[in-house]
Amino acid sequence: MAKENKLGGRVLLNLIMFGFMGQVAWNVENMFFNTFLYNSVYHGVTQDVVDNSLSVISAINIMVAASAAVAVITTFLMGALSDRLNRRKIFISLGYVLWGITVAVFGFINRENTELIFHLSDPVKILTVTVTIVIVMDCVMTFMGSTANDSAFNAWVTDVTNTHNRGTAEGILAIMPVAAMAVVMGLGGMVSSIGYDVFFIALGVFVSLCGVVGFFSIRETGTGVKQTNENYFQDLIYGFRPSVVKKNAKLYLTLCASCIFNIAVQTFFPYLFIYLQHGLNFNLNDLLSKITPTFIIIALVVVVALVGGLVGLGKLIDKLGKKNFILVSVALFVIGLFASSFMHSLGLFALSFLPGIAGYGMLMILLNAAIRDFTPKNKVGLFQGVRMIFLVLLPMVIGPTVGNFTIRHFESVRYVNEYGVTSDCPGSSMFAAAALIGILILIPVLILRKKGFEAEEDAVAE
Repeated sequence: MAKENKLGGRVLLNLIMFGFMGQVAWNVENMFFNTFLYNSVYHGVTQDVVDNSLSVISAINIMVAASAAVAVITTFLMGALSDRLNRRKIFISLGYVLWGITVAVFGFINRENTELIFHLSDPVKILTVTVTIVIVMDCVMTFMGSTANDSAFNAWVTDVTNTHNRGTAEGILAIMPVAAMAVVMGLGGMVSSIGYDVFFIALGVFVSLCGVVGFFSIRETGTGVKQTNENYFQDLIYGFRPSVVKKNAKLYLTLCASCIFNIAVQTFFPYLFIYLQHGLNFNLNDLLSKITPTFIIIALVVVVALVGGLVGLGKLIDKLGKKNFILVSVALFVIGLFASSFMHSLGLFALSFLPGIAGYGMLMILLNAAIRDFTPKNKVGLFQGVRMIFLVLLPMVIGPTVGNFTIRHFESVRYVNEYGVTSDCPGSSMFAAAALIGILILIPVLILRKKGFEAEEDAVAE
C-alpha cells in the first residue's frame, strides 16, 4: 500500500514538466497579454483614436471574459471526449504542441501588420481590428491550452494519484505557478530589448517542445471508463443532474469554495502588473540591472526554501488532514490582501503581500486536492467541464468585472502618457475588494468541515 501511495519517477517528471510549462503559458496569457495590449498594441495611439475605439481596460476585461468562456466550453467537450476514448496522452501531447504554436503567433500581431494585411488606413479601424485579433487569438490559444491542460492533464493527474498522495502532488503543482511567474517575469524583463515578437515566439517553441517530449514520457492511465450507454450530449450535462449534485455534495461545496477563492484572485490579478508598473513605479529592467551574485544566491535560497516548504506542506496535509489547515489558509489570504490595500510603496506592498501569497499557495493545495478526492474516479473527464465553470468561467467573468468597477470608482489613478492619452491605472482598493470576497470562502468551508473534509478513498460514480 505504501508503495502505491508514492509518486513514481515518470509521474513526477510529467507533473513537473507539464505543470510548469502549462503555468508558463497561462502566466504569459494572464500577465503579458494584458501588458502586451497596454504597452504594445496601444503604444503611440492618440487620445482621439482611443475615444473612438475600446479603452485598454475594457479590452482586457473582454479578453479575460471571452477566454474564460472558451476554456469552459473546451473543457466540457474535450474532457468528455477523453473519457469516451479512454485516452489522455494524445490530448496532452498534441495539445501542448498546438498550444505553443498559438502562443508564438502573438509575436506577429501588431498594428503595422494589421494595416498591411487588411489594407487599412484609418487609425481607429487599425486599432479596433488589431485588438479584435488579439482577443480572437487569445480564444484560439485558450482552446488549445484547455484541451491540453485543463481537461486532459488535470484528468490525468487525478487518474495517477489517490487520496493518500494528492496533497504531495498538489504541493508540487502549487510550486509551478510561482516558478512560472518568476521565469516569465525574468524573461519579460527582456521584452524591452528583444521585443514582444521574439518573446512570444521563443516561449511558444518551448511549450511545443514539451508536447513533443510528452509523446514519449506519458503512459496512458487506462483508468477512465468508455461511455457506451449514453450519448455524447448526455455526457456533457452529466455534472448538472440534480441527482449527481446531491450524491457529490462535498465535491460541489469544494467547487464553491474554489470559485469564491478564484473570484477574489481574479479581482486584482489581471491588473496586478499594470498596478506594479504604473502605480508603484516598479521597473523590472531596473531591478534586473541591479542583480548581483549575492542577490542571485539569496534568490536561489528563497526558491529552494519555497519548493521544500510547499512539498513539505503537501505531505503534512496528506498526513494530518485538510481541515486542520483550511481556516488558517483563508485567514492568511484575506489578511494579506487587506494589508496590501493600505500599502502605497513597493517595499511595504511586497511585505504585506507575503501572507496573501502564503494563503494563496495553501488554498491552492487544499482545495485542488479536495476536488480530486471528491471527483468520481470513473467520471473524471466528465467533471472537468464542471470544474472549469467554478474555477475559471465564473471567476474570470466576475473577478475582472469587480476589479474594473473598483478601479473606475474607488481610488483609480489617472495619468497622461507621453502621447497625451489619459489612462486609468489600477489602484490598491482592488485588493480590499478581493479580501472582502475572500472572507466568503468561509461559508462553504465551514459546511464542509461539518460534513467531513476528508475522503477515505477515491469516489466512484454509480
